[in-house]
Amino acid sequence: QVQLVESGGGSVQPGGSLRLSCVASGSISNPYSMGWYRQFPGKQRDVVATMIADGRTNVIDSVKGRFTISRDNAKNTVYLQMNSLKPDDTAVYYCNADIWSVSRGAIVTYWGQGTQVNVSS
Repeated sequence: QVQLVESGGGSVQPGGSLRLSCVASGSISNPYSMGWYRQFPGKQRDVVATMIADGRTNVIDSVKGRFTISRDNAKNTVYLQMNSLKPDDTAVYYCNADIWSVSRGAIVTYWGQGTQVNVSS
């Protein structure tokens, strides 16, 4: 099975920085896309940033200029560099990957377990 393992979460003060990492492992080829979502308490999970294999990215407006997504295709790893963090960024952050399955003839979406990011003074 494919497994996504996140790391890099933690607690920082406003204005601080964190870098999240997510490694996809298992019987996979190059993921079609990898990205980051976040879930605020009592809210649905929402996209933060995504990056497809050719390097094209999408970042939501509320974090644009502060968060940067990057990807190492050789390592099946995606990163989220988070700068100028705000208390409103506090959430559980989830890694995801869309991976083509030959046997299924479809893209299968996988999720990490989530990593907590706390931003407070």
